[in-house]
Amino acid sequence: MLKLPDLSTLSSEQKDELILLLFAQYQQVWQRMNELEARLLKNSRNSSKPPSSDGFKRKPKSMRESGKTTPGGQKGHPGSTLKRVACPDEIKVHDLPTRCDACGSALDMGQATVQADGRQVIDLPPVRMKVTEHRVQSVRCNCGKLHASDYPEGVTKAVQYGPLIKAALVYLTQYQHLPMKRCTQAMQDLFGVVISAGSVHAAIAQAHEVIKPIVAGIADTIRQAPVVHFDETGIRVGKKLHWMHSASTDNAVVYNIHAKRGWEAMQAIGILAQFKGVAVHDGWPSYSRFDVVHGLCNAHHLRDLLFVFESTGQQWARSMMTLLCEIKAAVDACSTGMLSPDKAAPYWDRYRSLVAQGQRENPARLTDPTRNHKNGGIKQSLAHNLLKRLDRDAEDVLRFMTHPLVPFENNTAERDIRMPKLKQKVSGCFRSFQGANAFCCIRSYLATLNKQSRNIMTALTTVFTGNVPAAGCAGS
Repeated sequence: MLKLPDLSTLSSEQKDELILLLFAQYQQVWQRMNELEARLLKNSRNSSKPPSSDGFKRKPKSMRESGKTTPGGQKGHPGSTLKRVACPDEIKVHDLPTRCDACGSALDMGQATVQADGRQVIDLPPVRMKVTEHRVQSVRCNCGKLHASDYPEGVTKAVQYGPLIKAALVYLTQYQHLPMKRCTQAMQDLFGVVISAGSVHAAIAQAHEVIKPIVAGIADTIRQAPVVHFDETGIRVGKKLHWMHSASTDNAVVYNIHAKRGWEAMQAIGILAQFKGVAVHDGWPSYSRFDVVHGLCNAHHLRDLLFVFESTGQQWARSMMTLLCEIKAAVDACSTGMLSPDKAAPYWDRYRSLVAQGQRENPARLTDPTRNHKNGGIKQSLAHNLLKRLDRDAEDVLRFMTHPLVPFENNTAERDIRMPKLKQKVSGCFRSFQGANAFCCIRSYLATLNKQSRNIMTALTTVFTGNVPAAGCAGS
């Protein structure tokens, strides 16, 4: 703690030096206090922090405008009401009493009628494992040659699991994210199958080998798509942080795991490195190193602008949010999915004017009193860095306004990478890089099938019978 010196003993020059020292320390404390207060203001609504980090405090309000839609199903929605089945599997006719409960006379059952519109109960049949034993025959011809029948293809061991059980193991662990122990318990509780974790790992490894060339084909079709969404997220492999990278279209997705997050990983994965279309992403600097057309996610910009407005009260940030949403509404209302140069020009003028206003209010810091060393640049405020990106990458920010296939945000990639992230939350880290790599491959195949409205369990079953369905075209 600072101790105030005896001012009566100080000369004018010493007092001036003390004032400058205290002012410099005040600047440090003021800057640090602002940074800490701004950090406390961050939540899932005004930053990229996940909703789980908001804790038990009141959830922040959604950025969606209220009053546009009513709660519940919207007009024109087909609904999902439980409906009767035309041909039930079983019909039970419940018998009448043999005598009238009023007079005691015997009832003439020959006159009884059965109502056609009975009540239906939809349920699952009793489920238990089914064991099929295969036996072969042998016979010796009169000439002496021995003839023997063959076991079915794939039946190679004295005892083995069938394709449906293997498909269920992969489905539960790789698609529904169950940990190994819970998966084996579910198999026992649901189907009466007592199975070991080693058998689960073996089924995953077998599926990985079969699916690997199919996923390579999905990656090839994604490289040819006109617009691809990219994202990355941290994944724990053992005790080390790795990165899961995704490349998505409306009909396909491919995941890859790598020890690095940036350019080195993207180069090694090879999708973005060979891509020639429009890459939509969140503005991570490594993406800009690739010679492609870029489209930036404006959902990130809206969150950053909201944080700047809430933490500083600067009106340009709020006006920029309004402008971006206004442009999106204009694009959505346009039949071509883009604005003509004449219609876009006024928006460009307003955009540049707001950026200039923000730059005047957030000039670059020329000094940093909190910096203890001289290496590196001067740390700038979030508002200044945001304005720098909005200015430098203006065409990429408004790419959705001038390109009919580029969306306003990067939600396609955000949605696709959310489920693998959930896998880590449910099951913890991956024990090995091989397991993480197998998960990425299998998940790529299953998520692509899901985008194409294909039955995942049916597809997984065929993986273990040798008749694997293709994943189809990636599309855009």
